[in-house]
Amino acid sequence: MSIILGISAFYHDSASTLLIDGKIVAAAQEERFTRKKHDSAFPKKSIFKILNQAKINFEDIDYIVFYDKPLLKFERLLETYINCIPRGFKSFQLAMPIWLKEKLFLKSFLIKEFKKFNKNFNEKNLFFSEHHLSHAASAYYPSPFKEAIILTLDGVGEWATSTVSIGRENKIIIDKEINFPHSLGLLYSAFTFYLCFRVNSGEYKVMGLAPYGTPKYKNIILKDLIDLKEDGSFRLDQTYFNYMTGLTMVNNKFCKLFGEPSRKPDVDEIKQFHMDIAASLQAATEEIVMQIIKSLAKEYSISNLCLAGGVALNCVLNGKILNSKLYKNIWVQPAAGDAGASLGAALALWHDHFKNKRLVDKKDSMNGSFLGDEYSQKEIENKLINLGAKYTTLSDDKLLEVTSDLLMNGKAIGWFQGRMEFGPRALGNRSILADPRSEKMQKNLNLKINYRESFRPFAPSILEEDLNEWFELNHSSPYMMFVDKINSNKCIKNVEEKDNISGLEKLKIKRSLIPAVTHVDYSARIQTVSKETNYKFYSLLKEFKIKTGCPILVNTSFNVRGEPIVSSPEDAFNCFMGTELDILVIGNTIMYKNLQNVSLKKDYTDKYELD
Repeated sequence: MSIILGISAFYHDSASTLLIDGKIVAAAQEERFTRKKHDSAFPKKSIFKILNQAKINFEDIDYIVFYDKPLLKFERLLETYINCIPRGFKSFQLAMPIWLKEKLFLKSFLIKEFKKFNKNFNEKNLFFSEHHLSHAASAYYPSPFKEAIILTLDGVGEWATSTVSIGRENKIIIDKEINFPHSLGLLYSAFTFYLCFRVNSGEYKVMGLAPYGTPKYKNIILKDLIDLKEDGSFRLDQTYFNYMTGLTMVNNKFCKLFGEPSRKPDVDEIKQFHMDIAASLQAATEEIVMQIIKSLAKEYSISNLCLAGGVALNCVLNGKILNSKLYKNIWVQPAAGDAGASLGAALALWHDHFKNKRLVDKKDSMNGSFLGDEYSQKEIENKLINLGAKYTTLSDDKLLEVTSDLLMNGKAIGWFQGRMEFGPRALGNRSILADPRSEKMQKNLNLKINYRESFRPFAPSILEEDLNEWFELNHSSPYMMFVDKINSNKCIKNVEEKDNISGLEKLKIKRSLIPAVTHVDYSARIQTVSKETNYKFYSLLKEFKIKTGCPILVNTSFNVRGEPIVSSPEDAFNCFMGTELDILVIGNTIMYKNLQNVSLKKDYTDKYELD
């Protein structure tokens, strides 16, 4: 038996992954256990959790692999500053102490940490992968393909920001790359900064804001900010950006180009201008990536495409790629960001380095991305007793009956089951669920439970077999990685034209039979649920369909704004008592808010730093 531990850390979204004989056994982000969103610290707690999940000891690990090469990253940092002297000296002063203290000597630091787990740890068993190879491996090796083009797009690794690789059997070869500072991920982050959302955290907000606007600045982006070639390669005009050496992402020249300064937090409300900027960025990003994949489709006679890197979390873009029909099959790594690179590094070591045979699963080998920790019914009840919670334990059938009745009657329910999801999406095990037919549910969930921006849409989870009846999407989407339109026979059309409505006022309009999950452009970020990957959630959807005729539930992550998705029963109960959530279901226990001791109520309004 061969056991490999893969880790990512020290930049954002630290995580750990465990492979046993090449099989993905467990994976988790550090944030879930520290309760610090996007935690970049050494993933001590997640290592402990996944080892516990697999019922093995640290001493049993044969090899450990880190997801990138810090010396190459330092080389890039140093070369960048040298080439930009004297500009950026302040940024250099801030960066160097951190590098000299921690990151430059990362190997020694890691060995020291591993010896805390096992004093006899042998440093010869520590390996380092390249950042984009880790991303590519995370996308290709778990995919259901024997051969694929692998496109990875992110901010920056060591030097690479975009890579094209070819995966065949158990080997990945990186064929093309674009290097720093030319980065599609950093372009998107620059606009995230400009719109005053947090970089490496708020990019999905920009994507959610885009449908409220019109892409009137798209041509400016493509003409002034980026030089896009016919083959999809590109260069960014660095005179508009400040991320190479500065403390901000954009500069005054960037702001003058669009005619307004960067939005200020807690001062500037989101205006139509900001919506138009978001729409323009999204449209430009789509055009750039479509140019890349068209070129790749012509160059390589390969019908399968795999995607990873932070840009692959842009599910609107993924939907456009899918609908282009340029590839027969597409697979996107559900943990496409740096967390998933811990998995990719482990798989790259197993296949590329040790040259082990690859076994291809006809669906994929991610186990529905349910790779985190889980709790037995006995453990759940013991924890709830210690918390002082008042609960009732029901049989499986009764639980589904009661829960579906409550959902049908307009209740929002915290749903905590089985193993925790790996990646940024709640897929039905650490979720808040609600009735998608409610016109008020989207607003209520945003403002009263998640405490997040009103413009952000919610995802529908649908029985896999009912997908085509409700959505135009003609592809399974178990990981919520594709956006597509709601079928026209389920929609109410032309409401804006009739009433001359624009901006956030669009939120008030009912657009379909499932308004709580219908975005203003009649789209939805869809999750298909199968009996094989999540039987309990599938059964709940089935029960809801029997009662209502609707095979869909609102599915949003179980957390408040700024909080990581809940991991433990304690997290779930605290979130339940800190929000206006009506009902909490953990395993086979059900809790009602009005029956809980009022002294257990939490104040969640300022508990977590907003993103």
